[in-house]
Amino acid sequence: MQTHWSDLQTPVQAFASRHIGPREAEIEAMLSALGLESEAALLDETVPSSIRTEAAVGIGPGWSEVEVLARLKAMADRNRVMTSLIGQGYYGTILPGVIQRNILENPAWYTAYTPYQPEISQGRLEALLNFQTLVTELTGLDIANASLLDEATAAAEAMALAKRVSKSRSNVFFVDEDTHPQSLAVLRTRAGPVGIEIVVGDPAKELDAASVFGALFSWPGSSGAVRDPRAAIEALHAAGAIAVMAADPLALVVLASPGSLGADIAIGSMQRFGVPMGFGGPHAAYMAVRDAWKRSMPGRLVGVSVDSAGQPAYRLALQTREQHIRREKATSNICTAQVLLAVIAGMYAVYHGPEGLTAIAMRVAGLTAALASGLRKLDVAVVSECVFDTVTVRVSADVAAHVHARAVAAGMNFRRVGEGVIGISLDETTTPTVVEAVWRCFDPACSAEELAALVPGRTGLADAVPARLRREGAFLKQDVFSMHRSETDMLRYLRRLADKDLALDRSMIPLGSCTMKLNATVEMVPITWPGFCDLHPFAPADQTQGYAELFRDLESWLCAISGYDAVSLQPNSGAQGEYAGLLAIRGYLRAQGQEQRDVCLIPASAHGTNPASAQMAGMKVVVVRCDASGNVDMDDLKAKIAAHANTLAAIMITYPSTHGVFEESVREICGLVHEAGGQVYLDGANMNAQVGIARPGLYGADVSHFNLHKTFCIPHGGGGPGMGPIGVRAHLAPFLPGRPEEGGAAAVSAAPFGSASILPISWAYIRLMGDEGLVRATTMAILNSNYIVSRLERAYPILYRGGKGRVAHECIVDLRPIKDMTGVTVDDIAKRLVDFGFHAPTVSFPVAGTFMIEPTESEGKRELDRFCDAMLAIREEIRRIEVGCVTVEESALRHAPHTARDLAVAEWRRAYPRAKGCFPPGVAPDVKYWPPVGRIDNAYGDRNLVCSCPETASYE
Repeated sequence: MQTHWSDLQTPVQAFASRHIGPREAEIEAMLSALGLESEAALLDETVPSSIRTEAAVGIGPGWSEVEVLARLKAMADRNRVMTSLIGQGYYGTILPGVIQRNILENPAWYTAYTPYQPEISQGRLEALLNFQTLVTELTGLDIANASLLDEATAAAEAMALAKRVSKSRSNVFFVDEDTHPQSLAVLRTRAGPVGIEIVVGDPAKELDAASVFGALFSWPGSSGAVRDPRAAIEALHAAGAIAVMAADPLALVVLASPGSLGADIAIGSMQRFGVPMGFGGPHAAYMAVRDAWKRSMPGRLVGVSVDSAGQPAYRLALQTREQHIRREKATSNICTAQVLLAVIAGMYAVYHGPEGLTAIAMRVAGLTAALASGLRKLDVAVVSECVFDTVTVRVSADVAAHVHARAVAAGMNFRRVGEGVIGISLDETTTPTVVEAVWRCFDPACSAEELAALVPGRTGLADAVPARLRREGAFLKQDVFSMHRSETDMLRYLRRLADKDLALDRSMIPLGSCTMKLNATVEMVPITWPGFCDLHPFAPADQTQGYAELFRDLESWLCAISGYDAVSLQPNSGAQGEYAGLLAIRGYLRAQGQEQRDVCLIPASAHGTNPASAQMAGMKVVVVRCDASGNVDMDDLKAKIAAHANTLAAIMITYPSTHGVFEESVREICGLVHEAGGQVYLDGANMNAQVGIARPGLYGADVSHFNLHKTFCIPHGGGGPGMGPIGVRAHLAPFLPGRPEEGGAAAVSAAPFGSASILPISWAYIRLMGDEGLVRATTMAILNSNYIVSRLERAYPILYRGGKGRVAHECIVDLRPIKDMTGVTVDDIAKRLVDFGFHAPTVSFPVAGTFMIEPTESEGKRELDRFCDAMLAIREEIRRIEVGCVTVEESALRHAPHTARDLAVAEWRRAYPRAKGCFPPGVAPDVKYWPPVGRIDNAYGDRNLVCSCPETASYE
C-alpha cells in the first residue's frame, strides 16, 4: 500500500464528522424511512427552490482542530495583555481555580438550558438563588433578579422600570454626569424611540426632582468619587420620582448599601466577582428592587416552592412575566440572562465568604488611599478626596501624554478621561509594586520607597470615606456563604449541584427553536487563554490586533453565510440583535425623510421578543394572521400593508417559520413590503436551517440577527451567555450600533463588540466545519427532524408541514387532542420524559398545548430512536387512560417525575407498580437519571414568594 504526499496533508478525520451525529449507515436508514434516496432529494422536498443557492458558502475547506487552535493561539498572542488600570466598570479579578475548572470549563454547567423545567435544574437554580441573595445583601434591597446582560443595559432596564412605576407624569430621566460613558450611551439609545428625555448633570446642583420621573446616581462615580446622594433621593421621593443607583458590588462590601441610602432600584455589573474582563464580556449584570415592584422587574427570578412530597424546591418564579411578554405593551425584551456568569459570581462569594470579600475590598481601598496620598506628595492634583478604588487626576496635556507613554512602556494602561484628565483604577490583582510603578509614571525620578514611607501607616477606607457613607452591620449571614471555605468542601458542593441537573452532557435536549447542539471542547478551549480573557474592552487598538483579526474573519464569514453586506458584533443577545436591527431600520427611514413610517407588521406566531423589540424601537405593532397551515396569511398581509401604506416601517418574520416550515411565499412577502416602502427584518433564530443552502440577504431580507449560541455553537450556559450580532444590506450599514465608550449613536451594549471573549467559539466552529461541513450540518438538522416526524406521526398529530409534507429543522407535535380525550396535559408528558432521562421539548410555544421538537444535527440515530421510543411508550401509557385501565389522576404521568425517594417509600399506594414509575421501558437502573425533587407546585411558589436563601438563626 502506497501513501501519497497529498494524503499526508489531509486530516485523518474532518471535524464535521465529530460535530454531526448520524453515521453514514444511519443516514441511509433514516432516508429510507422517509422514502428518499438522497439528502439532495430531502432538501428538494423541504426548501423552496426560489430561495436555494448552489454557490459555495465562501469559508473554504474545514480545518483540523490542531490548525484551528494554532491560528487562535496566534491571534491571542497578537493581543497585548497589559496591567489594566482603566476601570470604567471593568476590573482585573482572580477566578478561583476550583470555580474555573468545575463551572466555567465543565460541560455539566455550560451545556445546560434555561431552567424552565425546574425538576431537572435544581443545581443551577440553587446557584442562582445564591447570586440573588448576594445581590440583595450587598444592595440592601428586597429582591434581585437572576442577572441581566451588562451594566449599561441594566441601567436602561432600570430607566424603563422607573418610568413604569413612577407617580410622576414627566418624561425626563436625570443621569448623574459621573456615570460610565457606555452606560450613558445605551441610556440615550433606549430613551429616544420611546420619548424619554435624558438630562445629564451634577445631582447636587442640577437635579430638579419635581421635573423628572427618576434619576440615576453612580456609587461610586465613574471618576471614583463617593458622594452622598441622600438629599437628592429624598427630594425625588417627595416628588413621586424613582431613585436608581448604579453601584459597584466590591465597593458595596464596605460602602453603605443603596437601600440604606434610600434608593428604589440598584443595578451594576458583577464582573469583578471572579469573571474575567474578556474584552467586554460576557458578564452578569444585576438588578435589585423594592418588594413592591417585583412583578414589574425585567428578567428571570428564582424562587422557592415545594414539590409533590412537600420538600423545598427551586423554580423560576412568576414565569408569566418572563421577557415581559406583554407584546406591544412591553417595556423590556429581555429573554437572555447571564446564568453561567452569575453562577461564577455567586460562587466567588461562596468561596470567599463575607470575611474574604471584606479583606479584598479593604485591601483595594488601602492601596487606593496610598496611591492618592503618594500622588499628592508628588504635587499631582487629585480630583476627589472621597474614593474607593479609583483616583482621577488633572495635569497639563503635555504631562498627560508623557504619563500615558510611560505607563504603556511599563505595561500599564490608564484611562484617558479627557485632555489632561487621567483615571487610575485599582482592583483585586493590584500589588504595591503596581502602585509604585504608577508613581514613577508621574515622576520617573521619584524614589518609590521614600514615597511609600511618607504614606500614612494606616491607610484605607477610613482615610477616604467618612463613617456616614460606610456599610454598617454584618452581611451574607446565610449558611452557604460560610460552609464551603476549603477547596475540598467547595469542590464537593459544586459537584453536588451539577449532579442534580440534566444537561447536554447526559442526554439529548430536544428543544425546538433553541438548538441545543454540540459545544465541542476544542471550541471552548481558547476562551480562558489570557490573550482573550484578560483584555479591557477599551484598551488601545494597537494592543488588540488579534481580536481585530478575529472580528474581521467572523464578520466576513457571517456576511458570506447570510448574503448581507455588513455585520455588527455588538448585540450581546438575540433580543438585543432584534432591537439593534429595528433601530437601523428606524435610522435609515428617518435619513430618507420617512419619519412617519412607524408601523411594524408581525405574524401572530412570532416570539414575544419581536413585538417587544418593535415597541422599544418606537414602532407600533400590527399583527398579521397565520393561515390554517401555520404560514403568514397572504390576504391578511396584503390588507394590512394597504391599510398602512404610508406608515409601514417594517415586517418581522422568522424563517423557517416559528411553526417549523419553510414558507413558499417568503420572496413574495419581502417584495410586497419593499413595494410599500418598508424594510424586512428576518429573525435569525432559525438560521441553522439555512446555513449553506439559502441566504436571507439574497432572497429579500434587509436585516437579521444571528443567535451565535444556537446556530454557531456558543453554549447556552444554563440560560446565558448569548450573542446576537446583526447582518444588514449595504443601505442599512451606516446605522449599525456605534462605539458605546465614545457615546456612539445607537449603542445597544456596554462594550463595542458585546461579549467578545466567547466569539472565538463561533470562529472555531465555522473554521472547523468549512463550506462542506456547514452544508452537511444544515442538511442533517433537517433530516433528523423529519426522521422524528416519521417515527411519531402515527402516534401524535404533527401540526404543520410544508407543501410536500416535510418539516424544517424542527416540528410541532400537537398534544391538545390527548388532553381533550384523557385530561393528560402537556406538563404531564414533559415531566414523564424526565423519568426516561430526557429534558422536555419546548412546551406550549408557539402553540399552547404542544411540543416543539428540534433534534439538531449533533444527535445520532440511536439517541433519536431512544427519544422516540420514550415518546411512544408514553403514548401507550396514555392509551391505557383512554380505555379506562387507569384514571389520569392515578397514572404515572400525573405523578411524574419519580425520585429516588419513591424507591424508599415504605408503603406504595399508587395504581401502577413502583418499578414502572421509576424505571419506564428502556431505562436501565445503572444509567438512570434521578431528579432531586418531584413535581413542583408552581402556584404555591408564586403565592409564597421567597427569592433568597434563609438566614442562619445562630447569627441573630
